[in-house]
Amino acid sequence: MTTRRPIDQHPDPRVRALVKAQLNRRSLLLGAGGLGMAGLLSACGTSGTSGSASGSSTAAGPTAAVDKSAEEKTVAWANWTLYLDYDDASKTYPSLLDFEKTSGIKATYAEDIDGNDSYYGKIQAQLAAGQDIGQDIITPTDWMAGRLIRQGYTQALDHANIPNIKNLRAALKDVDFDKGRAHSLTWQSGFGGIAWNKEKIPGGLKSVDDLWKPELKGRVEVLDEMRDTMGLLMMAQGVDITGDWGDDEFDKALETLTQQIDSGQIRQVKGNSYKEDLVSGDALAVICWSGDITQLNFENGDKWEFAIPESGGTLWSDNMLVPIGSQHKANAEALMNYYYDPEVAATVAAYVNYVSPVEGAKEAMEKVDPSLVDNKLIFPTDEDLKAVSVFRSLSSDEETNYGNKFQTAIGV
Repeated sequence: MTTRRPIDQHPDPRVRALVKAQLNRRSLLLGAGGLGMAGLLSACGTSGTSGSASGSSTAAGPTAAVDKSAEEKTVAWANWTLYLDYDDASKTYPSLLDFEKTSGIKATYAEDIDGNDSYYGKIQAQLAAGQDIGQDIITPTDWMAGRLIRQGYTQALDHANIPNIKNLRAALKDVDFDKGRAHSLTWQSGFGGIAWNKEKIPGGLKSVDDLWKPELKGRVEVLDEMRDTMGLLMMAQGVDITGDWGDDEFDKALETLTQQIDSGQIRQVKGNSYKEDLVSGDALAVICWSGDITQLNFENGDKWEFAIPESGGTLWSDNMLVPIGSQHKANAEALMNYYYDPEVAATVAAYVNYVSPVEGAKEAMEKVDPSLVDNKLIFPTDEDLKAVSVFRSLSSDEETNYGNKFQTAIGV
């Protein structure tokens, strides 16, 4: 995930940067030098709602599928793991069951996204052809959401079908990658930091450099999201990742990453699946995402601790989008509207422990779980937000250059 958890009117420039970061650039598109994925495609706008039921591809780009929501009461949603309230006893998602009951729409939910680039690689060819990928909502991080929108791979939302969009935090209503939220709606935001097995590392970790302790050799994992892993490494070397850094700073941090991989200090570089290695014990310390650790502790007996490193952590957001070939856009909009009800948003936040984008969720948490009202991973204070930064926007050339270097270093 990458990518990655934001307030453009906020007094702290780091917080304002969340809205603008990683977005002012063309798509990173692909070819022999582009992150191992093929096909150089031009960015283009969505062409309304015309086209075949499965969508089609034209010289101007793919056209949106005909919406069958009125006659087909279904919606399919692809998300990251541990990202929706889940009941272990019934093996169901309670809020999703309530949505089905109140809306009459059958919902299918899949934890299909392990990383932004890897998921894009799976769906890009179908999206380019205007085909249905089998999902009516996908949930990529800001920078990937921006790419998909620019390529014309998403459908414009009808805000009349999402009246609860009024509850979106004001600072998130006009992000750079999607002016006026024409195509996207924030799902959750969160932090990138470090975590460790408290029993095996009783003294804990304070810095990214602590991951390189000899006793942790072969038991460390880092994320395959460049902006989180490289962001943390660069901050550990004194770089302001929101500022005017360049090749020298990136390459120095990449040298550290390469050394730790080559030496065997880093066991693997992974997306969301790093959690499985924490549970098995194969990994003892990780660069990770905040809410994941809370969920692992809930499910496995409070074995790990998450922290923002002394040098700072990353901040990112994930977003709900309707793919160009989806045939159930109105149903998808109904689901988005449901999750922007403050009490539902609080219910989700109580489980996932990520930053809720919904105004009123904190007040609703008083009823859902009062113990979480002051949880800083869900409702961070201004002071908390000073400890995290957003990886700055990259130009097209930088995206290609840094992306290629990172992918080479991690062996992709």
